[in-house]
Amino acid sequence: MSAKIQHRTDETTLGDRPLTLEWVLQQLVKDGIVAAESAKPLQQVSQVRKKASHPLLTVADQKWPDPQKHNKPLTLERLTEWLAQKTGIAYRHIDPFKIDFATVTKLISNAYASRFRILPLSVTQSEAVFATCEPFVRDWEDELAKVLRVKITRVIANPRDIDNYLVEFYNLANSVQGASKEHGANLSDIANFEQLVQLGQSGNLDANDQHVVKLVDWLLQYAFEQRASDIHVEPRREFANVRFRIDGILHQVYQIPMPVIAAMTSRIKILGRMDVVEKRRPQDGRIKTRNADGDEIELRLSTMPTAFGEKFVMRIFNPDVLLKDFRQLGFSGKDRERWESVVSQPHGIVLVTGPTGSGKTTTLYSTLKQLAKPEVNVCTVEDPIEMIEPSFNQMQVQSGIGLTFSSGVRTLLRQDPDIIMVGEIRDRETAEMAIQAALTGHLVFSTLHTNDSASAITRLLDIGVPPYLLQSTILAVVGQRLLRTLCPHCQKSTAIDEAVWQSLIKPWQSEKPARVNEAGGCLECRMTGYKGRLGIYEIMTMTNGLRDHIRENADVEELRQQSYRDGMKPLRINGAMKIAAGVTTVEEVLSITPSLPTELRQAPKTVSG
Repeated sequence: MSAKIQHRTDETTLGDRPLTLEWVLQQLVKDGIVAAESAKPLQQVSQVRKKASHPLLTVADQKWPDPQKHNKPLTLERLTEWLAQKTGIAYRHIDPFKIDFATVTKLISNAYASRFRILPLSVTQSEAVFATCEPFVRDWEDELAKVLRVKITRVIANPRDIDNYLVEFYNLANSVQGASKEHGANLSDIANFEQLVQLGQSGNLDANDQHVVKLVDWLLQYAFEQRASDIHVEPRREFANVRFRIDGILHQVYQIPMPVIAAMTSRIKILGRMDVVEKRRPQDGRIKTRNADGDEIELRLSTMPTAFGEKFVMRIFNPDVLLKDFRQLGFSGKDRERWESVVSQPHGIVLVTGPTGSGKTTTLYSTLKQLAKPEVNVCTVEDPIEMIEPSFNQMQVQSGIGLTFSSGVRTLLRQDPDIIMVGEIRDRETAEMAIQAALTGHLVFSTLHTNDSASAITRLLDIGVPPYLLQSTILAVVGQRLLRTLCPHCQKSTAIDEAVWQSLIKPWQSEKPARVNEAGGCLECRMTGYKGRLGIYEIMTMTNGLRDHIRENADVEELRQQSYRDGMKPLRINGAMKIAAGVTTVEEVLSITPSLPTELRQAPKTVSG
């Protein structure tokens, strides 16, 4: 391998000097990637590159067409791959999720790394890997090999990533180190719940220390950049694990020393207007901030005492979800028509059901946003208020002073509402108040935690709601899930096996699509093959046939079969339609949807719409 690299560098060497724009343009023209007539003006403008400007950045800014990518713009990442191939050095895309910041930043100083424009990526007992964008600058390699006493492996990486992560990694490491020095003496012994209780009696943490402020700012901004929906901080004996949930999957991000995480937790609790001193009881709070683009972002906070300290989760709500129409939510064809028909009714109850994290809040808020016209009074009672929306009148449940869901609905009925949203029906009293609101001419929305639509009816019967009230007030029950959608940049078309398709939709009948898409993997989707999520729904509307099955000790399977006969498509069939449309994969649908019944009694013979 070394002979190969030496041969290539002899051919195109610049000596032990940085790349020049002139050399890069010559080689790009030679390899047929850039046209000579395009490169000539740029060569004449600058024969010598400034130290701060890498030639690949200059070329990428021209947005010249890439002949190998169907004339799409020549990207910086594509140019970096070309440079790696040209010099015979391995290419590496820097994924910060896979780098231990604290360890690698101890290898070399920030000044040394910046001087040679190198970034440490990993280290073992025998090898240290460094990213560089200057393949011909090698002075540092022998120096580090002697000092670190390990083999030095170079990889070529995007120069913009190297510059950005040099600043981010070392600033983060300095903040962690500074915060550790400030708080280590007081907090390094936190290891069990008894000590947590004792610590909770004193509030001597300086949560406004600048190192801690920087760490919290980094944590939030980094989560926004990575499209995270939740931030999990989980204390352990010596470190706290930081994980982001992205498209429904948790990713390990970083490990922060316990003394530092305790101070960060206090900082976040201050921002969320929570009790900083109290560490023995769960707490809830809210932060409203802005992302790098200036858009307002809301975060819902929740803390929980654990054996090693306070665990907290921050759920990130992007206001853009309120701008989604029914098609963007995932409703399509006949399901969209059914949903629009249901929510346009003047009174009755509409239930949205599904497990935690299935998108119920997004569906309800988006629907209410579209219904909240100037002439309509929309009131909600929630626990907690998920997102602040100026077009709603929102009330927070406060059990400590007797403000429960049921008493909240009772209050809302005196506020001349048109539409009422009850955050969740948890007991008979709340269910009866929601039914009372529907009987008195209001449209009521609420949620239940059940696995499918039919189970919502039996759940209400189980908590003691009389069947005749359900028959007269329920308009529809919607079961939903969120499935990951394929990344548009790397999805691949493939044929689907007939047996696989039939096992997916059995016992429904549907023509097998000629081609479907499968997950690939690229930088845009973090090599997962998926980017973003979309809802799939089963809409069970109240029909005369269904009313006949709502009775004491109702059989959930009978309710389900009747719903199929009335035109409801189950979640898995909706997922199959998304597969046929090229939106997602068979594996994703099978992983999030319940299995279909083995037989259907007079069910629809074909799937359409």
